[in-house]
Amino acid sequence: MNQPRPPIADRVSDAVALLTGKHTVRCPHPGCTVSVRYRHVIPDEAKRLTDLATDHTRH
Repeated sequence: MNQPRPPIADRVSDAVALLTGKHTVRCPHPGCTVSVRYRHVIPDEAKRLTDLATDHTRH
């Protein structure tokens, strides 16, 4: 399934966040603007946040 790319402002923001050690996970559903950004979390919490961001039925 082809997913639309996020707008350039979002991509730049994600790149800057990555440089500061943050991870950004976006919902893969077309048109959905939900994203979760996290830093310094334990692996279980990272998995929970990733699941929350990628499960479109939960937001």
